[in-house]
Parts: sequence; structure tokens; C-alpha cells
Amino acid sequence: MKRSGMPRPDPAVFIKANLPISPVPSIPEILLHTAGPASGLWRLAGREEADPPPYWAYPWAGGAVLARHLLDRPETVAGRRVVDLGAGSGLVAIAAAKAGARAVTAVDIDANAIAAIGLNAAINGVTIAVIAADIIEASPPETDVLVVGDLFYDPALAVRVIAFLRRCQAAGVEVLIGDPMRVDLPQTELRRIATHAVADFGGRAGGRAVQAGVFLLSSDG
Repeated sequence: MKRSGMPRPDPAVFIKANLPISPVPSIPEILLHTAGPASGLWRLAGREEADPPPYWAYPWAGGAVLARHLLDRPETVAGRRVVDLGAGSGLVAIAAAKAGARAVTAVDIDANAIAAIGLNAAINGVTIAVIAADIIEASPPETDVLVVGDLFYDPALAVRVIAFLRRCQAAGVEVLIGDPMRVDLPQTELRRIATHAVADFGGRAGGRAVQAGVFLLSSDG
């Protein structure tokens, strides 16, 4: 039922009041505000067709596997500039900062995600710059590493994302992708470099552990 007459709350205030802080499954080094059954997330996320789904409110496997990988292999990003595309909760960006990245920027189209990233960064004692925009039709960002967690959940989006990643690669940016092998993942264009069992709140997993992979964009795609 739509309740169009109700004003939406301030995102940061709502998140602090209704999404409790808890460690990420498989990644206890990182704490996040995470939605639960009693969070009433619809009050913040909205129910109109144009409202973006609240993907940021849960740790998805693609982000979780990247975060685990960066914390286990900090040399991947230590001293380097990192951009987290489709950052959601900021999980991967936070992991990059904890792993010693020189500068970390989180990018998402959802204003609620941007608010969550700021809160989650503060909880974990790291500094993350945020950009609220769709950048995948733009020029590659000025960065050393681009991390992409779980952005291949929709066929149309997947086409746009892989084209952007190719442009980033051509500009000299290293691209790291985390994904639990969702249907629209372009597997023939990727090379797996790691696998971790992580919890997944996306798709049909419902929070159960899945085997997710970390991939490099192949050089001959």
C-alpha cells in the first residue's frame, strides 16, 4: 500500500535509529549499519517505481568477497587510489581504506547509500570520499584501482558496466570484480584470481554462504 502523504525521513537519522550496527558475516573486521526485519526500510527507500531498491542496506556476496580479498591481500591496494563503483553500504571502500589505500572514493546513484557510506566509514574509523552520480557513461575516473562488487545483477546494466570497465582498463586502471556468479556476469571476459565463502543477501541466497569469486578483467576481451 502506498503512503504518498508521508514525508521521507532524513537518511542519516533514519539509518542510525533503525539499522543496527553489526559485524559483516565472514568479515568481522568491518561493522555496518544493516537492515533487519524490524527496520521499516520502506519508509526510507520509498515504494514508487522510480525509487532505487535499497541494495545498500545489506552486504551482498560480490562486495563481501572483494572486501575479504582486500583485507587478506592488502598489497592489492596499499598506497594506491581506489574507486568503489556502485558502493552500496561502502563495504568494499571501507576494506580498501583499512588495507592501506592512499585515497578511497565511493560512488553510488542512491542518496540513501551515500548517507550510509558516511555513517559506516565513521564507525570503522576510515575516511572515504563520496560521489552521488551515475558515472558509467563518463570518462574513466582518475584512479589506480576500480573495484566493482555485484553490479552484474541486471542484463541491461551488465552491458553498460562492462563497456565502462573496458574503457577504464584502456586508460590504465586496474579493474577488480567481485561476484557470486550471477546470471549476467560476463565470465568469458574475466579471469578468476580468488574464491571465498561469504554470506549473500542478494538473489536467492537469503543470507546463506555462497562461493564467490574475485576476478580481473581479462586483457583480450
